[in-house]
Amino acid sequence: MDTPLTTIAVVGLGTMGTGIAEVLARAGREVIGIDISEAAARQAVASLEASTARAVLRERITEQERHDVLARFRTFTDLQAAAEAELVIEVVPETYEIKQQVFRELDAVVSPTAILATGTNALSVTRLAAESQHPERVLGLHFFNPAPAMKLVEVVSSVLTAPPAVESVTRLARELGKEPVAVGDRPGFVADGLLFGYLNQAAAMYEANYASREDIDAAMKLGCGLPMGPLALLDLIGVDTARTVLEAMYSASHDRLHAPAPVLGQLSEAGLTGRKAGRGFYTYDAPGGQAVVPDALTPTESAGAVAGREVSSVGVAGSGTMASGIAEVFAKAGYSVVLAARSQEKADTAKSRIATSLGRSVSKGRMTEEARDGTLARITPAGSLDSFADVDLAVEAVAEDLEVKRQLFQTLDKVCKPGAVLATTTSSLPVVAVARVTSRPEDVVGMHFFNPAPAMKLVEVVRTVLTADDVHATVREVCVKVRKHPVDCGDRAGFIVNALLFPYLNNAIKMVEEHYATLDDIDAAMKLGGGYPMGPFELLDVVGLDVSLAIEKVLHGEFRDPGLAPAPLLEHLVAAGCLGRKTGRGFREYARR
Repeated sequence: MDTPLTTIAVVGLGTMGTGIAEVLARAGREVIGIDISEAAARQAVASLEASTARAVLRERITEQERHDVLARFRTFTDLQAAAEAELVIEVVPETYEIKQQVFRELDAVVSPTAILATGTNALSVTRLAAESQHPERVLGLHFFNPAPAMKLVEVVSSVLTAPPAVESVTRLARELGKEPVAVGDRPGFVADGLLFGYLNQAAAMYEANYASREDIDAAMKLGCGLPMGPLALLDLIGVDTARTVLEAMYSASHDRLHAPAPVLGQLSEAGLTGRKAGRGFYTYDAPGGQAVVPDALTPTESAGAVAGREVSSVGVAGSGTMASGIAEVFAKAGYSVVLAARSQEKADTAKSRIATSLGRSVSKGRMTEEARDGTLARITPAGSLDSFADVDLAVEAVAEDLEVKRQLFQTLDKVCKPGAVLATTTSSLPVVAVARVTSRPEDVVGMHFFNPAPAMKLVEVVRTVLTADDVHATVREVCVKVRKHPVDCGDRAGFIVNALLFPYLNNAIKMVEEHYATLDDIDAAMKLGGGYPMGPFELLDVVGLDVSLAIEKVLHGEFRDPGLAPAPLLEHLVAAGCLGRKTGRGFREYARR
């Protein structure tokens, strides 16, 4: 098992199998492609021919190198062709019956020293190995789609797997230019184990009519920097595949967060399995197509849409990073801004922070000095909320404390003129709770900016059951004018982004608690396998463990789902004062500034 893996068979030449074959052939391996369908085998060859032709055009390889790659890839329709392989990677449909049949037949074909790898991301490697005459040589080798581009490979050991087999495929993964992560045998492993729970919650959110598919996807792309929204990603993966993975995860965890959302079953049964079918959560230009086309659910501009109120001046309450960032956003868009803090000194300091931010934009050539001076001139610092008497829109960005916000809104109710829109930037507290302390709850709305406000494009617009239609319309119009993307959501804990993000972060912590994977492996898996800009533990330390715990508690308190209970490790770290980067230690240690 510790011999060099130079001849490798790939069984199953669908999208993933073809991608793996390409990676191997480009890395100098002799590749035996096997599929019972001659059409699939021909398509795999055509795919490799096309991708290598593109590489030649882009001058990444020479014509001779392309010829050599193509010569190393041979296709067959019979498993007997795997006889000379030192490693066989099966990527056949995700069912025990089919995979076990492949392993039984391979036992009679390959050398006793050959390694057998399954590409499953949902089924038990141990159960598959138990069907083999040599279970010690069976392991999991989970590539990510598209295999040529994605760097992560999860190397999965069962309790039966021999260490030399693991060492051989780990070495191979590195030679292929991949990042191998060693994981144990449980459904979903690391990356999919975290990813599919998040995707499932997004599907459930959509099914509950809490937010539109477009808003859910836009929120997660713009609010978290993800390459794709969750519903578009489900369509890419395959709705039926996602349901299979979640069923396997739920059977092992019995966590309600893994119980497949009913909409996944409904779409699967209807044959609406995503891109491959031409329709899933979205509708595509053709089966296998990538272009989304309008359908009955596509939002349209309503002819009878309510007009918003006129807004020319804005008041921002607060002196912290978020308040100054929001004030900068409005002033850059041409609004007259009053920036009010608890004292004139704090308000002046907040304006100085904005001046520094704008100065950086000037030095980077993103803004002229004239535009900077005009922006600063539109900001008036004030030491009292009395200065909000004439503003058309008041936005609070004070501490995330319900009582503090209630007191502030009581003051705004007295100070602001009739018809002024009152907005809270809360990320987790009930908007209606602050609306109810005013005499005009119909004028109150949530306007959740993301940090840093000048850079982040997303604003969650949160209407309560009392919010007036024209108030909702006003905030959406203002968001567009300040070049932000508004998404609509109802007044419940976490709104869209935090309701999907923090259970995912909490589940990552549980993986570490259970000693399933290390911090570094989990962060690497999500960045390399999921395209996340930061790993979950990097993000937790940036957000702050105390903030994260508070949000987890709010989510658990509202939805009462045991799976949302904060991980004990998170509570212990917060109790110990390890709050992340701001204290120099969280899940990792940081140099003191």
